[in-house]
Amino acid sequence: MATGSRKKRKPVALKKGIPVPRKPRWSTEPEAIEKILRFETGDPFKVLGPHPARDGRGVIIRAFLPRASKAWVRTQGKNSVRTPMVKTHPEGFFQAVFEKAGAIFSYKIEKCDEAGLLTEITDPYAFFPDQLSDYDLHLIGEGTHHRSYEKFGSHLLTLKGVQGVFFTVWAPNAKSISVVGNFNHWLPGAHPMARLPTSSVWGLFIPGLEDGEVYKFAIRSSVDGQVRLKTDPYAFGTELRPGSAAVVTRLDTFAWSDETWMTRRKQQDPLRSSISIYEVHLGSWKRDEKNGWGFLNYRDLAHQLVEYVKFMGYTHIELMPVMEHPLDESWGYQVISYYAPTRRFGSPEDLMYLVDHCHRHNVGVILDWVPAHFPRDGHGLFDFDGRQIYASESWKRAEQREWGTMVFDFGKKEVSNFLISNALFWMDRYHVDGLRVDAVACMLYLDYARKPGEWEPNRYGGHENLEAIDFLREFNKVVHATFPGVLTIAEESTAWPGVSRPVHLGGLGFSMKWNMGWMHDTLEYFSKDPLFRKYHQGVFPLSSHYAFSENFILPISHDEIVYGKHSLLEKMTGDDWQKFANLRLFLSYLFAFPGKKLLFMGNDFAQRNEWDSNRSLDWHLMRAPRHRRVNLLIRDLHRLYRENPAFYEGDFSGGAFEWIDCSDADRSVISFLRWSHDYSQVLIFVFNMTPTILERYRVGVPRAGYYQEILNSQAFEYGGCGLGNLGGVRAEGVSWQNRPFSINLQIPPLGALIFRLA
Repeated sequence: MATGSRKKRKPVALKKGIPVPRKPRWSTEPEAIEKILRFETGDPFKVLGPHPARDGRGVIIRAFLPRASKAWVRTQGKNSVRTPMVKTHPEGFFQAVFEKAGAIFSYKIEKCDEAGLLTEITDPYAFFPDQLSDYDLHLIGEGTHHRSYEKFGSHLLTLKGVQGVFFTVWAPNAKSISVVGNFNHWLPGAHPMARLPTSSVWGLFIPGLEDGEVYKFAIRSSVDGQVRLKTDPYAFGTELRPGSAAVVTRLDTFAWSDETWMTRRKQQDPLRSSISIYEVHLGSWKRDEKNGWGFLNYRDLAHQLVEYVKFMGYTHIELMPVMEHPLDESWGYQVISYYAPTRRFGSPEDLMYLVDHCHRHNVGVILDWVPAHFPRDGHGLFDFDGRQIYASESWKRAEQREWGTMVFDFGKKEVSNFLISNALFWMDRYHVDGLRVDAVACMLYLDYARKPGEWEPNRYGGHENLEAIDFLREFNKVVHATFPGVLTIAEESTAWPGVSRPVHLGGLGFSMKWNMGWMHDTLEYFSKDPLFRKYHQGVFPLSSHYAFSENFILPISHDEIVYGKHSLLEKMTGDDWQKFANLRLFLSYLFAFPGKKLLFMGNDFAQRNEWDSNRSLDWHLMRAPRHRRVNLLIRDLHRLYRENPAFYEGDFSGGAFEWIDCSDADRSVISFLRWSHDYSQVLIFVFNMTPTILERYRVGVPRAGYYQEILNSQAFEYGGCGLGNLGGVRAEGVSWQNRPFSINLQIPPLGALIFRLA
């Protein structure tokens, strides 16, 4: 430690020749200390930590140790010296003066609490929080720091050879912020953060903290002076509910082994690929019987789920939100921690294992993502620093009363940055293959689920949310540019144009959109008595009129089998035989009609009960013949779907789909054909929507040859009556339905037939 002699100083004349003593070299304004004690400072480094004397000779070290009775400074190095600190305030303010120190030196603080326990710490205020560069702060303010998760939140670092955790948070209306946790007995103000220059970002490095440390931010608002305990918005891990604290979490220790999948994903065109999605709620897919029907771990789910998905032939799984949420009954759609997977099913590494295991078995992973709204829970984003910084402060724009949540303010650059970074985060750190964006209509319309007088028009007087439109376009541009081959899927329930069209052509830029119109119209048709279906034949040509206006997914999702809507099987009309026949007919039509496929869990073995998120699926039904045979039908449909390009290559091209006849309402029969992209393969689809056997029903076909019957939904193996065409028919030179050839068929009751030209 450098030393120097101290010279006597003369009094200085200030006013009217009256000599007064010069201020002591170590003096600190009492108000600055009081702000530390009252937890009201945004610049704790001005008081705490090491400070040189005004004349450059000597050092003073100040510390706020609220539970300490005594404290010492121990210098580091060969000639270590233990110097007592003076307690200058009864609430725990200490200082030690080193008169002969020539420069700031390395040291640690020892403290003794009231029980006599002695501990040693490295002073956080010996490390100014300058890990964010001016360029980082510029990008954050501009809303273009698309990897902001690398800067915000809690990160394990080594500074000046000292290991610890660096904390960063955005809070423009905070008067003071402190990191609180078990390490400081959750005392607000014990570790005050510093507001970084010319920004609304706060930071602090706390030495000695490790992976697994539990913490929150204590935020004193400059608006009302109240202190709020908030979970870190960028936390990579959280406690299991009902706990709500953030957890310091490393994400760089998992050894990924999906390089082959990730490389192939960049090279494939998903629009011309077979995509069949299995929608899953992890909490109710299966429960742990050995643990009182508790949740399975991500790793257990990985093996059981992938085995089933591969057995069935799905190409992707879609997980209902796995981001941390406090309420099980929200199914994950009221997210608190956007960067943390829920602890219900294990650790972040366990979720990585699930994704990696899927990829190693050629199964893609899509996550449900909720950028539209967030809940009002006190520890979350709501009223974060005393004001609504994540939502608008106007209730006419902020509140989504239908769900009791808050709508994000997409016009704020920091909010937009938070969400776009979050989308990239799941693709970067968890290797997910796509995001299905929930409630897009809620984002697009200012008057969504609002009565007159409850919403504000945009600057042009319209009801479109212009800021949300800009956000969605930017989100899609950034995601597709950063991770080629990933999917962005919109759950958008209105007729908004161009949802799945490129941004440069005026669209929103999504890869695909759920076809909600097709889903509602088709399910309503199949719920009708076959006697009256002839009056509703128009639903089929109508659906084809808009089938190619977007890149559609045909979704039979969780929303359709809850809240009294009945299971998919129980939506079907008729007695039990007819219900199963109608279900097989509907599922065959789902796979036949243009569009990628999505089925919610349980639909593929005809679960009778509505979905209940609090218990496992009714897997025992797989032992019942009728249910098992529906499951077999889905497996065979998937096999045909993958093996025949005409099933999927023209999903988004009207030129690959042709009606043969959609006007035979009297007999409630529809028929159409689909081509492969190069027209080398043609498939013929025929559907009888009534329980009447149709003999010698002629269907026009485009080419001569033998048409193999590759699927019959009424085959014995699927639980049907067994009527069909003995494996296939040869086309006759009889022109029919504007086709040069035709085939003569026996169509079973409530039966679907698929033929392939051999």
